[in-house]
Amino acid sequence: MSGELSKTIWKMLLPIAIGLCVVAWMFHDEFNPDVFSKFNFSWRTATAIAVAVVFIIGRDFGLSWRFHTIAGGDLTWRRAVKVDLMCAFTSAITPSVVGGSALAIFYLNREGIKIGRATTLTLTTLFLDELFFVVFCPMLVMLIPDADLFGAAQTHAETLLTGIRVVFWIVYACIVIWTAILFTGIILRPAAVARGLHRLFSIRLLRRWQSAIDRTADNMVETSAFVKNASMGWWARVFGATVVSWFSRYLVVNALFWGFVPAASGLLVFGRQFVVWVVLMVSPTPGGSGISEWLFTNYYGDLIGDVSVALVIALVWRLLSYYVYLVAGCCLLPSYFSKKQK
Repeated sequence: MSGELSKTIWKMLLPIAIGLCVVAWMFHDEFNPDVFSKFNFSWRTATAIAVAVVFIIGRDFGLSWRFHTIAGGDLTWRRAVKVDLMCAFTSAITPSVVGGSALAIFYLNREGIKIGRATTLTLTTLFLDELFFVVFCPMLVMLIPDADLFGAAQTHAETLLTGIRVVFWIVYACIVIWTAILFTGIILRPAAVARGLHRLFSIRLLRRWQSAIDRTADNMVETSAFVKNASMGWWARVFGATVVSWFSRYLVVNALFWGFVPAASGLLVFGRQFVVWVVLMVSPTPGGSGISEWLFTNYYGDLIGDVSVALVIALVWRLLSYYVYLVAGCCLLPSYFSKKQK
């Protein structure tokens, strides 16, 4: 087990190294030491950081509440928090495009949930996350003009902003398609979707993925049986927990802007966080390390006005929303690789 633990520690060190290298490069090229003279570290900034910490706790409360609810009492609040933190840790050390939340199956199983049911619960949480994006994206687009949401006024970064817009809409289209498949496979016609996927991946070019797709289809059928018996109150709680989690994640940046750049529009800051997280879904680096800091600094640059100030805020944001989970995961990791467990 020590070998597995050592391998995981190396995976944890990789995103830290990537993030620090990119930050060092950005500091070398963009940072002005005089920037600290522009900060007024007062009760407002201290309060803003404290509020940001509260929102971080809100993010974990929402996800823990969801795990606790969907498990139907088989997962205590303590164990739900542990699963949430380990999922966040895994997401932090794996490329965003791969996704670390799928290991929730493993963590739920380690906390006493049978593997079949753990798979069902994980697929349900995946559907809820995708549904959140599908529902709230049109609302933000209606509330925030396109030119403001994607920062078209920032002409010096026109290529970057055009790329963000294109990537955002491509990823969102994929989310809509995947959510439609999950909705049909879990709620409407699970058996029909299972048969269709099996036939599609029987094609010679796709046959190498057939076994994995067949397992996914079977899990959809099992998940369908689970969620069809759920009440409207249950759906309200689990989707409400999902909204609490994602909103809290976004509001961390709103809190920091309130403390450091109070003149910025709160709605616009919130909307751009939505775009940032969608774009980071296809990040090739572990946990979006390096890319997150660079994207934040450039994307929010027109609202802040100073690249150095933007970089400092980006570092505080990543410290609270990313590095804290690396530390938490490192503390919890030994219990998952103890000698008593295979």
